[in-house]
Amino acid sequence: MVTQAIYDFRHEASSIFREETDLPQDVGEDITREALDNMGMARIPVRLYGKIDYKRARYIFHPEYSLKQALFVDSKAEDVAGQRTATLQMAQTSMRVRQIRSGQPHDVPGTLPTVLRREDDNYLTTTVFVKYNYQSEQDTTHTRNCLVNIVMASLPNGMLQERYNPNTQETIWLAGRNAPTRGEPFRVRLAFDRLKAKAAWRVQRIELWPSERFAWAG
Repeated sequence: MVTQAIYDFRHEASSIFREETDLPQDVGEDITREALDNMGMARIPVRLYGKIDYKRARYIFHPEYSLKQALFVDSKAEDVAGQRTATLQMAQTSMRVRQIRSGQPHDVPGTLPTVLRREDDNYLTTTVFVKYNYQSEQDTTHTRNCLVNIVMASLPNGMLQERYNPNTQETIWLAGRNAPTRGEPFRVRLAFDRLKAKAAWRVQRIELWPSERFAWAG
């Protein structure tokens, strides 16, 4: 659903990125919000909280059952040189981060619950990241940001820990851009290629420039 919403909004997204003078991160958040609002969904009138841009309680309907979902969609924007990863805070995942960092093993729990309890109901937590990768161009008046591609990554729920990150050697993570010596909170980078190797459908890429290409990876 998130991929379809962003794909349908891709031309507007490209134009907004080129014309807006706000910070790319702020522009990305606005694009994600507008694209998902345009798509629409079966919403549940329950407020969600968390350090994620777009939050919705919603229904998912299957032939045999319906499911209440806490959908969290976070936007990232970065120069195209960093297009292979997305940086996460631990409040944005229900998984544990098991990895080797500076030669030492780490096993750090995410603080987002696997199932969110709100108003006496349970909501399955689902986190999706939308990464806007751009290239800056300088014209006679100011810098324009050309949107090169957009990557959607569906992060596994913590219930699937043993399938995606059972130990420090078999991991989908890279070291985050935080400095423990300066007391900065633990962060981690999700490696798109590692997640895609585990489940191809979890990472989708929409190419926008210099040519427009998209094929569902599954």
